[in-house]
Amino acid sequence: MRRRTFLQIPAVAAAATSDEIPKYTIVSSHKPQGKAGMPGLYPGQVVSLQSKSVIDAATEKVNPKVVTEMISKGMTELTGEKQAADAWRHFFTPDDVVGIKLNCSGAPKICSHPLVVAEIVRNLMALGIKANQIYLYERFLDQVVTVKYPEYLPAGVNIGVVGNNRSGIVGYDPKTFVEVNFFGEDDTRSNLNKMVTEKFTKIINVPNMKDHGASGVTGCLKNIAYGSFHNVARSHQYSKTHTLSFIGTLASVEPLRSKTVLSIMDGMKAIWQGGPFEKQHKFAFYPGRMMFGTDPVAMDRLLLDIIDDERKRQNAPTVWSRTTGEWGPYVREPGHIEFAAKLGLGEYDKKKIKLKEFNVA
Repeated sequence: MRRRTFLQIPAVAAAATSDEIPKYTIVSSHKPQGKAGMPGLYPGQVVSLQSKSVIDAATEKVNPKVVTEMISKGMTELTGEKQAADAWRHFFTPDDVVGIKLNCSGAPKICSHPLVVAEIVRNLMALGIKANQIYLYERFLDQVVTVKYPEYLPAGVNIGVVGNNRSGIVGYDPKTFVEVNFFGEDDTRSNLNKMVTEKFTKIINVPNMKDHGASGVTGCLKNIAYGSFHNVARSHQYSKTHTLSFIGTLASVEPLRSKTVLSIMDGMKAIWQGGPFEKQHKFAFYPGRMMFGTDPVAMDRLLLDIIDDERKRQNAPTVWSRTTGEWGPYVREPGHIEFAAKLGLGEYDKKKIKLKEFNVA
C-alpha cells in the first residue's frame, strides 16, 4: 500500500493561516490514470446554457425536449464535435462501467433531476454501454428513493447506494481513506466508496446549484468529494468549518480524481439560502441553466457568482461573509474552490476561464 502525508498547504486568499489547516494523511494504493481526470480533457473551459422554457417556476415541471437539446448542445460545444454521439465518445467507450454521481442531499425538493439523469443514460447507451454497466450512485438510500429514478430509466440501470447509516463503514474501501483530526472526534477516517475503487471505470458528476452554510456553495467539488466518502459531516462543528481544505483534499484522492471525467451541473432549479436543503420555498430560484465541463474548479468558480448574485438580490449577506447568526451557524468557506485549484484540480482565475454561453429556446 502506498502511503503519503499531505503536508504542503497552499496559500489561499481569504483563508485561514496554514497553522489552522489540519494535517491530512491520504492512504491509497491507486495511481493517477491518464489525462481524463480532474481537471480533465478541457481544463479551464465551461459551456453554460440557459433556457426560459426548460422549467416552469410555478409548477417546477421540466420540459424533456429542452433538456435533450441543452445536453446535446452542451456536449458538442464542449468538445467541438458536430454530433452529440461523437462528443460523448471523447469520454466513454462501450467497455466502460460508468458511475453517475447524483446529488440527493436535498431530495426530493432539490436534486439531480431524473430527466437530466435519464438523458445522460440515454446518451451512454447510444454508445453501446449496456444498462447494467451504468450506476447511479449516492450515499443514502432514504434520499435517493424519494426521487423515483427507476421510473425514468431503462431496465437494468443500477441504483448504487451505501445505505442509511451515516457513520457506518460498510460499502466503503478500508484501504483508501483520508485521515484527519478536526475537533478531537473518535473516528478520524473518511473512506472512499468501494464502487469508486473497485467497480467504476469512469464517473460523471451531476451536481446542483446550491448555497451551503459551511462551504459557501455546493457544486462539482463538494458533490464529488463529500458524496463519495463517509464520515464527512464531522468537518464542521460549532461555528467552525474545515470545508476550506477538506473538500479539495478528498476530491484529489485517487482513483476518484482520475475517474471523474465529466461534470454536468443541473441548475434548472437552485437554492440561494439554507442549502443543501430547501428549508423554505422562498429560498429557491430558477436559473434555467446547465453547465458542462471537465474542470470542477472553473465550474464552481462561476457557480459562486450565480449564488452570490441571487443572495444580493435577496438582500442576504454574501457567501464570503465571515459572520454567523441569522443566516447560518458557520463561518462559510467558499475559498475551498481556490484551495482546490492550488491542488491542481482546475482553474480558479476568471480571466483564464474560457466560458461559452448560449441561450436555448
